Amino acid sequence: MKFAIIGGTGFENPEILANPKEITMETPYGSPSSTIMTGTIGGTEVCLISRHGRHHEIPPSKVNNRANIHAIRDLGCTHILATTACGSLRNDIKRGDLVFPDQFIDFTRFRINTFFDHFRKGELHHVAMSDPFSAELRSLLIESVGTLGLKYHQKGTVITIEGPRFSTRAESNMFRMWGADIINMSTAPECILANEAGIPYAAVALSTDYDAWKMDENPVSWQEVMDVFKQNVDRVIRLITHAVSSK
Repeated sequence: MKFAIIGGTGFENPEILANPKEITMETPYGSPSSTIMTGTIGGTEVCLISRHGRHHEIPPSKVNNRANIHAIRDLGCTHILATTACGSLRNDIKRGDLVFPDQFIDFTRFRINTFFDHFRKGELHHVAMSDPFSAELRSLLIESVGTLGLKYHQKGTVITIEGPRFSTRAESNMFRMWGADIINMSTAPECILANEAGIPYAAVALSTDYDAWKMDENPVSWQEVMDVFKQNVDRVIRLITHAVSSK
C-alpha cells in the first residue's frame, strides 16, 4: 500500500513523516493545493497534501480537488485517508469525538465534481456512488481507534456545504431532518473524485462544534473550530499514524 493523507484544518504538519521530501507537481487540472511531502510512516510510503494550503490560504470552494486527486494518482498512491473538522448535528456526537463517515450528502453548488467533462463516443462514465467510503479503510480506522482507546462513532452521514460561511439555524435543522449526522466543507467533491479515480477513500472527521441547531449552545464560530481542533489534533495524528503503520 502507498497512502495519501489529505490534511484538513490543523493537520498540515509534515513532521509526522520519516525521511520527508518535498515535491512540486503540475497536473492537467492545474496545481495541487500545496507542494506534496513524501516519506514514510512506520515503513509505509506516504504522501501528504494540505487541502487548504500550508497556511490555510485556500477557501473551501477554491480547493483544486481535481488537481489534488490527479497528483495523488500520478504518485502511485493506492489509498487515501482524509482528515476534516466537522460540526455535529447529533446530541451523541460530542466535541472531540471522531467519526468515520460511511455516507455523504453533497450540498455544494459551485465546485467541479467530476473528471469526466466530456464523454467520448461509446464511453460513458457514470460512476457508482452507493457506498462512497472504503469499507476496508473504515475497518482499518475502527480497529486502530479501538486499540488507542479513543471515543469514536463508526459510521455517519456527512453533509458538505459550500462555505466559507456557516449554516443558518434553519439550514442546520433541515440537514438534521435529511438524516445528516455531521457537517463540513470538504468531503464533496473530494470523495467523489477519489471514487472516479478508482482510489479507495476514507475520512477521519473530528467534531468541533454543534453547527447552529442546538439552542443551548453558542452557534459555531471559526475560533471555536480551531480551538477544539488544536486540543485534539494529536489524537487524530496518533490514529492516522497507527492505521498507516499497521499496514
